[in-house]
Amino acid sequence: MDLHLTQLLNLPAVNVESYQYKEDSIYFRLSIVTKGIYCPCCLTYTEELHQVRFITVRDLSAWGKKVYLQLPRRQFYCRVSQRYTTERLGFVDLRRRYTKRYEERIFQQVQRLGIEQVSLEEEIPWEQVKNIFNYVEKRQGNKCLSFH
Repeated sequence: MDLHLTQLLNLPAVNVESYQYKEDSIYFRLSIVTKGIYCPCCLTYTEELHQVRFITVRDLSAWGKKVYLQLPRRQFYCRVSQRYTTERLGFVDLRRRYTKRYEERIFQQVQRLGIEQVSLEEEIPWEQVKNIFNYVEKRQGNKCLSFH
C-alpha cells in the first residue's frame, strides 16, 4: 500500500496497492478498505464474498497524464435475504467507466466549450462525451439543455 498516493488520489475507503506508469497514462490498482457491506434488502452486515472482478475506470488527469483506476468490483452474498449484492462505491456509479468527479468535470467543460472540443481534448469519442453530459445532468437534476 502506498499511503502517499492514496492520500493524493483522495478517494474514500480505498488504498493504492500499486501503480503502472505509461507514456501517456498512469494506472493505479486499488484495494477496498472495508471487509463487507450491509445488504440493501435486509440491512444485515455480510462479509461473505461471492466474487471479485476488476474494472478499469477513468479518473481526473494528473501530472499531465490520463489516470485510470483498477478497482475490485466485489459481489457479496447475504444468507439472511439469500441475495447477491454488488458493492456500491461512493465515487463511481454502477456500470459506469468514469469516476463521478471526472464525469462532473466533463459536464462543466461541455457547458463552457461544447461536446466536440471536450471530445478532442479528453480523447473520448463524441458520443461518449454526450452520454456523460446527459447522465450527469440527469443525476444532478439540472434544467440545462440536453444534447440529444
